[in-house]
Amino acid sequence: MQQKPCKPVSTSVTTLTELMIPSYANFGGKIHGGILLSLMDKVAYACASKHAGRYCVTVSVDTVDFRLPVEVGDLVSLQASVNYVGRTSLVVGIRVTAENVTTGEIKHTNTSYFTMVAKHEDGSLAEVPCLLLESREDVRRFLESIKRKELKNTYKQELNNAKTSLHIEEELYKLEGERCQITGNNLT
Repeated sequence: MQQKPCKPVSTSVTTLTELMIPSYANFGGKIHGGILLSLMDKVAYACASKHAGRYCVTVSVDTVDFRLPVEVGDLVSLQASVNYVGRTSLVVGIRVTAENVTTGEIKHTNTSYFTMVAKHEDGSLAEVPCLLLESREDVRRFLESIKRKELKNTYKQELNNAKTSLHIEEELYKLEGERCQITGNNLT
């Protein structure tokens, strides 16, 4: 099977902009994080699908840190670009900004990375075009994606090792100073 030609990052850059309305607010009067996550998922899908030329699904979301709150009335813009491609997967970087339309103030509220995979109509994985890196920024983002992938794999491996080698009795001292209590004698 012949490999698809590479596509430049610029061909799939996608921006989604939406006005934040009162029904999007949480009990604290700020925009609910779930609304923002839903918008991020939509823009990641659009960006990945433009690059892949087919249906894509979300397989993981890395670090959604809510840096600043989003207010009712803000105009939220989510800019997405493909930062990395594997054989069937793509990492889409998303930058979220909120603009106060009356003052013109723009604040960076979120950055996140969505890993997407491309699918054939029958649901099987589909190969994606390679990524044509046209700028230093494109190269930096691709390399950072590789580093995040390496760190994620190292973390998973270390966590699995910790699960298999964890001896509760030997680790109880780590609970000192933590906000927890142990009740009962069922530690064995």
